[in-house]
Amino acid sequence: MTQPIATVADHMRTELITLTAGMEIIRAVTVLLDSGVSGACVLDAEGNLAGVLSKRDCLKAALNAAYYKEWGGTVAELMTVDPETLDAGLDLVSAAGHFVNSPYRRFPVTHEGRLVGQISRTDVLRALSKQWR
Repeated sequence: MTQPIATVADHMRTELITLTAGMEIIRAVTVLLDSGVSGACVLDAEGNLAGVLSKRDCLKAALNAAYYKEWGGTVAELMTVDPETLDAGLDLVSAAGHFVNSPYRRFPVTHEGRLVGQISRTDVLRALSKQWR
């Protein structure tokens, strides 16, 4: 009997920290640090994925603040727009291939164009490693 192929939906996180494009960058930094995540999806007013903000993006704002002695700007100014996403139905082996060929540590997960979760390198590695234990 063939074992069903695990998908991104089987291992993605659905409890997400999200941000808005108009949020002040210092507030977004605080949200990321307080929640212990390395990045968050940015949603528009209708709840659609507008971008992704990572701690790396926030470091740009921190560096700028170090020079000019003030934090300024919004999430929209620093986020990655039109981010690469993975479909919820994608199998985990294919998802691992996306991570291997990408600099990203996490991908937003969509189903029929709507954000439904997020999956990280760690989530995929943990799921795949269970197959050999």
